[in-house]
Formats: sequence, C-alpha cells, structure tokens
Amino acid sequence: MIDISVVIPAYNEAESLPELCAWIQRVMQENHFSYEIIIIDDGSTDNTWQVIQQIALQEPFLQAISFNRNYGKSAALHTGFQQAQGKVVITMDADLQDDPEEIPELYRLITQEGYDLVSGWKQKRQDPLSKTIPTKLYNAVTRWFSGIPLHDFNCGLKAYKLQVVKSIEVYGEMHRYIPVIAKAAGFKKIGEKKVKHHPRKYGHTKFGIERFLHGFLDLLSITFVTKFRKRPMHFFGGWGVLFFSIGFVIACYLIADKIISIYQRVPYRNVTEQPLFYLALVAMIVGVQLFTAGFIGEMIITNSSKTQEYVIRERITYSAKK
Repeated sequence: MIDISVVIPAYNEAESLPELCAWIQRVMQENHFSYEIIIIDDGSTDNTWQVIQQIALQEPFLQAISFNRNYGKSAALHTGFQQAQGKVVITMDADLQDDPEEIPELYRLITQEGYDLVSGWKQKRQDPLSKTIPTKLYNAVTRWFSGIPLHDFNCGLKAYKLQVVKSIEVYGEMHRYIPVIAKAAGFKKIGEKKVKHHPRKYGHTKFGIERFLHGFLDLLSITFVTKFRKRPMHFFGGWGVLFFSIGFVIACYLIADKIISIYQRVPYRNVTEQPLFYLALVAMIVGVQLFTAGFIGEMIITNSSKTQEYVIRERITYSAKK
C-alpha cells in the first residue's frame, strides 16, 4: 500500500495545476513518501484537462478523471475517494492557497497520533472581510449544531485514514460537513491543525456569498440525515404520535365536558361549535400524516440503495501511461 493519496478537485484551474503538482512532487520526494495524485476535473470550461494531460507526461504517479459537466466539489471528492489507495488521504484545493508543505505533519497526525480525520485551520486567512466574517459565523453555528470543536469546517486541506473515505458518502454540497458525516459514521477522533493559507495567485474564487445560505440549509439537512436517515420513523413517527395525542386529548376533553354539562343540566355548546375542536382535529390529522410519512420512509430505506453516478468524459490511469 502506498503512503499518501492526494485528491484535488479542480474547476478552471489550468494556470495553478502545474505549479501545484510540482510542489507536491517535491514535498513527497523530500520526505520519501510513496504517493499518488488524483485530480478530478469537475467539468472545466478552460483548458484544464489539456494541462492535466501534459502534467501526466511528467508525473508518473498521477491519475485523473474528467467529468462531462460541472457536478460540484462534493461529486469530485466522492469520486476521488473511490479511486484513492493510500493509507492516508489528503485533500486540497487546486488554487495554490493550500500549502503542500503541511502534508508531512498531517500524515504524522494520522499515522502516529491515531486521528481518524485532521482538518486544517486557516487561522490567518488571505481573504477579504466579506468572506472571512460570514465564514466565522458559519463555523460557529456548525460547531454548535455538530458538537465538533473545529474552527474551519470548510478548509479544503484535510487528512483522512483510508477507512474513513471508503466508509462515508459525500453528495450534494455536503463536502463542507465531511467531519460531521465522519463522526456520524463512528470516526470520532477528529483533530485540527493550523495551516498556512496563501493568497490566490491565479484566477478568481468559484464561490459566491450564496454559499453561506446554502451551507446553513445543508447543515440542517445533514443534521437530520445523520440522525434519522436509517430510522425516519423515530422522527416522523415520534412527532406524529405527539400531535395525534394532543388532538385526541383535547377532543376527549370537549366531549367529556359536554356530557358532564348535559348530566348536570347546565347550558353547553356543541363540540363542533368550539374553535378548540378544529385545532384538535387539525392536530390529529397532522399526527396521522407524520406517522404515515415515517412509515413510508421506513419502507423506502428498506427497499432502496443510494448510489452516486457521474458521467466521466475521459480518464488517465497508471496503466494508460505504461
């Protein structure tokens, strides 16, 4: 087994990739690591794939996959994880803002300190305030929701045991929450390392301010999925029983009140004339619907399997270069 797999998602990064790969190669050779570099071209519209093909002529340990269109960073990471063979898997962005010099220490933390996952912390970010301030808020909310004490969940520079990346599923835009997904899968020894963050040298960022709204919605989604994905009845059924019980108790109270009033021969209102009856009726209907949703969810989980498939346009492998 090789020591390290470096997984690099790339979208329109033709200018930075040659320099990044040369830098990674130098670090690996200086530290005598056996390694592979896996580049996932996420449907780039520039000449990124042509540049990768040129790099492959000089880098014997490079393999690459080109998507037919842009699927997003999660899809690229998921595909890269499927291909990885190193006992430690390092992910980094292709824009040269992550520093390959951090790789030896990340490798040590996984292999010697026993961490399942180590996330980079860009303590001194080389980004404008319009990006750093929302990021701090986003990380604070994620820490509170997940209970994982990381300062920078979205840092592209991370290290994993191979077993971690083979055991988790990254889809949609859930790459921001890989530590949360890993924890839910039972990999609870999650560490953090302060890492260097360089200014962007080429091109421009691919992410806009909308990613923070999407990120919060994804956080709610992943929190629900990690807790109730395999047991939807526990969530929907629980709330369903609660709502139905509240409605049923209120309805029984109204009916009992009418019966007592008739028995005592005092004035009374018909049950259907009281607004509280309709609230009780709505609660019971909602309760039945929620319980039914949980039951259907259980049936879907039992009878279906989720797979991620992406259209691959071209591929570079070791055997193709021999």
